[in-house]
Amino acid sequence: MEQSQFSMNTQTADLAPAESFSMEVRTAWRQLPEKTLFFTLLAAWLALFHFLGNSTMGYINTPSLFAWMYDAYSKSGLDGEDGHGMLIPFVVLGLFWWKKNELLTVKHQNWWPGLLLMVLALCLHVLGYVAMQPRISIVGLFVGIYGLIGLVWGYRWLLRSVFPYFLFCFMVPLGSFTEKATFHLRLFVTWVVEHLFNDILGISVVRQGTQLFNGLGTYQFEVAAACSGIRSLVSIFLIATVYGFIVFRSPLKRFIMMAAGVPLAVIGNVVRLSCIICAGEFGGQKWGNIVHEDPFFSIVPYIPAILGVMYIGRWLENLQDRNNGVTAAKPGTSKI
Repeated sequence: MEQSQFSMNTQTADLAPAESFSMEVRTAWRQLPEKTLFFTLLAAWLALFHFLGNSTMGYINTPSLFAWMYDAYSKSGLDGEDGHGMLIPFVVLGLFWWKKNELLTVKHQNWWPGLLLMVLALCLHVLGYVAMQPRISIVGLFVGIYGLIGLVWGYRWLLRSVFPYFLFCFMVPLGSFTEKATFHLRLFVTWVVEHLFNDILGISVVRQGTQLFNGLGTYQFEVAAACSGIRSLVSIFLIATVYGFIVFRSPLKRFIMMAAGVPLAVIGNVVRLSCIICAGEFGGQKWGNIVHEDPFFSIVPYIPAILGVMYIGRWLENLQDRNNGVTAAKPGTSKI
């Protein structure tokens, strides 16, 4: 009997976290104002983009903008640099959940100027539909949802939803539009690697455009557009942005974290390319290709970049703590 009671208590304890989370979800749902109005309007808005969202039938035969977006995110090769778009909605929903207490305590009221945002969004979609530019329609899609938030819940919700809603910018597929930027990025990364090996490590590496090889001809690697690092650049910039907005309230510190994402992504790409060149030096073209194609080494650019994000964030936190300490330690003005 005692053993059975102990077993029941153990099972109850195991289920407690899940039940408490479930209760938290139900509580937040009950506290959410104007649910029926918001989700009815949201469903109608999404239906518009599903049935009349895409006019580029020659590329993908569907009227749905969401199907076009999925196709863009799931591509591979030169245009396959937008896979992170599938993760953004989950990141945004997670951050909204993180801010739920702040949002649910904000005074809500219908804010009719939100209609102006929705009209602007509709104009953007019409422009994108007529010009056969789905990317413009994607911007219209998210601007409309943002306006809908303001219309139903008020401008205070809009102000407090700027972040994480800003992250939806990363859902606009860039595709081949990044080619000009990636070309200069490829040139810069190969230039850094050339000088790193020649001037610092004393290993002879020859660069021609975006090609790297040695004088003996034992290896030759082309930094192609698909390997330009634009994916890691966007990913690290996204990580730095989320970190900055979660940890800091100062706009300056948030901007520093966002700006740091760009050089950190470049450093990560330099590290990955350096690993490939080192493998080529020791084992020739075969070893270099193994490192280039190995799934483990594909995450190498993220390791120094993420460590750099954490280090810069910690440095800014320590700087903030020191400033707060100095301010707290200042005595009041007194006469001796």
